[in-house]
Amino acid sequence: MSIKDFPIGVFDSGVGGTSILKELMKALPHERFIYLADSKNAPYGTKPVDEIIKLSQKNTTHLISKKVKLIVVACNTATTNAISILRESHQLPFIGIEPAIKPAALQTKSKSIGILATKGTLSSALFEKASELFKKDINITEVEGKGIVEAVENGETENKDFQKNLKKQVDIFKDNAIDCLVLGCTHYPYIKKDLKILLPGIKIIDSGYAVAKQTKRILIDNKILQDEPKKQIVDIYTNANNLKVIDQIFKNQTKVNCQFLDF
Repeated sequence: MSIKDFPIGVFDSGVGGTSILKELMKALPHERFIYLADSKNAPYGTKPVDEIIKLSQKNTTHLISKKVKLIVVACNTATTNAISILRESHQLPFIGIEPAIKPAALQTKSKSIGILATKGTLSSALFEKASELFKKDINITEVEGKGIVEAVENGETENKDFQKNLKKQVDIFKDNAIDCLVLGCTHYPYIKKDLKILLPGIKIIDSGYAVAKQTKRILIDNKILQDEPKKQIVDIYTNANNLKVIDQIFKNQTKVNCQFLDF
């Protein structure tokens, strides 16, 4: 079997990274994917750095055992805290997820943008380095999302208490007159429709399309892109009781196989 036939590995602290997986599926229609939803340990954003690194290594080791040819770290917190260590420890290519600060900085007209992210991402050295590049020219309002990951994981984003809590968190963006909001967690695209209602007229930016584009480029550069018209196969593994949530995300697409796995 050629390495081109090997699957692409993807992992996240839970189901949020499926927002990235969907973009990958669109951009790479002939590839196989193996996705790990480490929902048992979600959220990563509130954990200490050493634990985030340990969990990221565990997920990576499991994907490598499945003979993946590339790994997408579909988690902002894992990327900003652990990807440099993963790259040093393993030979295969890694694609990370970082908040789309640069696109927002280029598109803002009010010179004021917002970033909604987890504590683990906002407090990371990589995030600080990225944001410092733009803080001289634009105003950046950072908000730590609380309870969002858990609501997405449990399929509870329509809950009235969650909606009320979300409004309280994002009102500061309106107060600071931002015109672009960066979603700094892969779970957050699943509340985009709610954010559009709460923040009318504000452009909401996530990293999904850019990550898929970068993944395709790296596959081509490494000569491991599946260029044969193979059937796309997607295997999703979760270690928590959230199969119904994942089924709803993919609306029971036949090419997506989802099952419980204690990893």
